[in-house]
Amino acid sequence: MRRVKSAMFMLTVGGLLSGGAFASDDRIAVSGDGASLTGTDGGFGGSLGWLHNFDPDTLLGIAGEHQKLGPSQWSFGSLTGAMTNGEGDQRYTVSGEVHEGAGVDTHKHFNYAIEAVGLTGTYYHRLSAQLEDKQINVETTHGNLPKAGLSYLWNPHFQSQISYSYSFGGNLGTRLTAARIDIFGKHVNFLTGGAWGTASPIVLGVQTILPPRQTKEGYVGLAIPVPSLRSEVTLIGDYLFIKGGVISAGVVPDSTKWTGTLNWVFHVGGKK
Repeated sequence: MRRVKSAMFMLTVGGLLSGGAFASDDRIAVSGDGASLTGTDGGFGGSLGWLHNFDPDTLLGIAGEHQKLGPSQWSFGSLTGAMTNGEGDQRYTVSGEVHEGAGVDTHKHFNYAIEAVGLTGTYYHRLSAQLEDKQINVETTHGNLPKAGLSYLWNPHFQSQISYSYSFGGNLGTRLTAARIDIFGKHVNFLTGGAWGTASPIVLGVQTILPPRQTKEGYVGLAIPVPSLRSEVTLIGDYLFIKGGVISAGVVPDSTKWTGTLNWVFHVGGKK
């Protein structure tokens, strides 16, 4: 799912928001995943990326990714960036991402294009408010997907987030609520969350031209720093249920997708 795939970039943006990013820090990010999907032979994927802090408030990332799921496979390049301004109890971050590529669905070629821009304000180092607009054009699925979200750091060890996405101007048909909890431990960080509502399957990382469906998603993961290797390792398990129904081509059964993802980030320069 895209939220898992971009997790490392968003964690780094979180460092910018809190003023905890480091000047001149380069990171190599590698990820791999395997998935099962009802009625198919499942799939797999992987990505390779680079993240760089030009200064404590400016971040740039580039990456390449390939995914296969059932009869579909697609590849794309990504460009991500974030800039933060503000001091003390009031900081603002502008972030953006572009994902451009192409794929094949059975024997039909398609274009893959997702762009997003966001603004996040963080106050008193605890409360963050986010506004994001995402443009999706993948195969025959297209539209705008705005999102509003809030997160709160209750104490140094516990943070909660909630967001709502509402699409318009296309055929995404998405009305999706999402929530997440992060627990920051001394040696291991835990995360868990989920999403529920109506969404186009492509929004949730399932490459299909099915119309919007009722969906439920849940995930759990852990992040382990490995100081001796200047690295962090993140493991995430994700469950997705997509409701079936009647469409023009016939009856579509309920579908279940399970995904396991491994992210590894190596610090090339700078200090943690």
